Amino acid sequence: MPNLKSILLLSLALLLIACTSTDSKEASSQRAGSLPSVIRDGPPPDDVDVSTIADAVPRIDPVTAAGNKNPYSINGKTYRLLPVSAGYREVGMASWYGTKFHGNPTSNGETYSMYGMTAAHKTLPIPAYARVTNLANNRSVIVRINDRGPFHSDRIIDLSYAAAKKLGYAAHGTARVEVTVIDPVAFQQNSVALPRESVAAGSTLKGPYQQTTDTASTKAFLQVGAYTTYTAAKQHRQQVSGITAYPVAVHEAVHPTENSALFKVVIGPITNRIKLFQLRDQLIQQGPFSPFVVYNTSGTGLP
Repeated sequence: MPNLKSILLLSLALLLIACTSTDSKEASSQRAGSLPSVIRDGPPPDDVDVSTIADAVPRIDPVTAAGNKNPYSINGKTYRLLPVSAGYREVGMASWYGTKFHGNPTSNGETYSMYGMTAAHKTLPIPAYARVTNLANNRSVIVRINDRGPFHSDRIIDLSYAAAKKLGYAAHGTARVEVTVIDPVAFQQNSVALPRESVAAGSTLKGPYQQTTDTASTKAFLQVGAYTTYTAAKQHRQQVSGITAYPVAVHEAVHPTENSALFKVVIGPITNRIKLFQLRDQLIQQGPFSPFVVYNTSGTGLP
């Protein structure tokens, strides 16, 4: 009998140990599954008001060896950097990245924030600045490119979560965009504030105002849309023509590397700098436009 009692007690003890072990494994599995930042990418857990997040401001940053290994290989494929970023423009698919990489180092050693206005590109020297326009809704943002990717053949740029949400495609995952590199020197020259005496007393102005005066070789326009078909651009032009007295035209831009064209809807030229930016702010407030200033320095035609 004592032996039978001992056997029963030992069996009960082993059963309790087995149950405890099983519960621990299940709990560990649940904890691991609750860490999407480690396993899979995605948006932040709480909604973010990206309207308060300002675009990146182009500045002259030195291009160093950090993040610019040339060539480099990822997943068995070799990538070669472009010699310079100036003049780069491309149309293609954009994606975004968020929680999985939040707080991790970027390719040039900076810290990635999904709330920053940054991006990743496979072949542009970094850092660089670019305007990215969502061709589906004409929203545009300025981002600082400081990382490498996306390493998918059908995508040309990877934006931060905040930038993607500002462009209106964070929920969809990808969008067809136009990427245009910004020259920091030209951007700063075009963003100098007007002299105080040039602003009428009591007027309230927003945004950058160019100090330089207009000449025959410099014309300012507002770009309010970009489309892959002329029909869509023409419809947008008719819509814009009803809300401004300035000329509205469709300008065909030939893509430098692809056999495709973009039809851009522009207002202007607008020779008065104050009226230029007042109209821009008016269109932004009215919506759904996301206009931005473009310049033509050739002396003829459209930008």
